Amino acid sequence: MRILTISGSLRAVSSNSAALRAVELLAPPGVEVLAWRGLDTLPHFNPDLDGELAPATPPAVLELRREVGECAAIFISSPEYAHGVPGSLKNALDWLVSCAEFPDKPVALINTAPHASHAQAALAETLVTMSARLVREACVTLPLAGRKLDGAGIAADAELAATLRGAIAGLLSVAAKREAGAAG
Repeated sequence: MRILTISGSLRAVSSNSAALRAVELLAPPGVEVLAWRGLDTLPHFNPDLDGELAPATPPAVLELRREVGECAAIFISSPEYAHGVPGSLKNALDWLVSCAEFPDKPVALINTAPHASHAQAALAETLVTMSARLVREACVTLPLAGRKLDGAGIAADAELAATLRGAIAGLLSVAAKREAGAAG
């Protein structure tokens, strides 16, 4: 089973990206975790560049859609900027609105800053509107502010690792049921 991770941060050293790296380190055997790193390669969303009348859908968009289509579930971790989701992450989601691979895809959110609840709420609303299967029991908050932990440090912290393992198990459970339903 494959989990795709998407960080909403473009920073080289990001607690959101570190949390997603910890997901990769903590995933159970047999689960592949793939980090999608193309956030900064997407053009601004423009419906004229997509669809039947478009000359060609941009390659970065096709790559994102392919990765989404090939995964069983998605973890997203995003910072909050001015009480909102970073524009680059919202742009990526806009490119997924009309793709057939995204509806009913199990998605869970990781919040790395307990005081930053506005972006998480906005992101959840956007995902539900896009017909994602938001797995709320797998959405977690990790108190990382000021801790300067990388992915390995997060995975080595017993409390943080337990929280992430629970989130991973919850997301995988929903993804497995979805796949079993599709096969049956």
